[in-house]
Amino acid sequence: MRRHEISDEQWDKVKDLLPGKPGDPGRTAQDNRNFLNAVLWIAKTGAPWRDLPERFGSWNSVFQRFNRWAKRGVWARLWDAWKDPDLECLMLDSTVIRAHQHAAGALKKGATKRSGVRGADSAASCTWPSMPRGTRWN
Repeated sequence: MRRHEISDEQWDKVKDLLPGKPGDPGRTAQDNRNFLNAVLWIAKTGAPWRDLPERFGSWNSVFQRFNRWAKRGVWARLWDAWKDPDLECLMLDSTVIRAHQHAAGALKKGATKRSGVRGADSAASCTWPSMPRGTRWN
């Protein structure tokens, strides 16, 4: 089993939920597991569809099948089957989840944070530095 592929246990849980079984309308799928592994490879690596390895088949065929399954709700059924009941209530510790410093609104070194609301006793922002404090343009 390769790195981004589903285990035999996971496959046994979902194989009967997939379209293309004998007796289903349309074509019988010979490679549902390979297709599922291709979609998981895309999801886990974040790569574009065109970069899908050749062992999974044509990237366009995989994408078209993925799109058809999405429209038919197959992915929702799979998600429900794979859902781990122990994860319904999940608590995350913020020491594990890090945000980039810009995402937190951190100030640049030496900069002061400006508020959008000015107090009544503060100087206007358009006051020239050479003018005495409190002098305003009218």
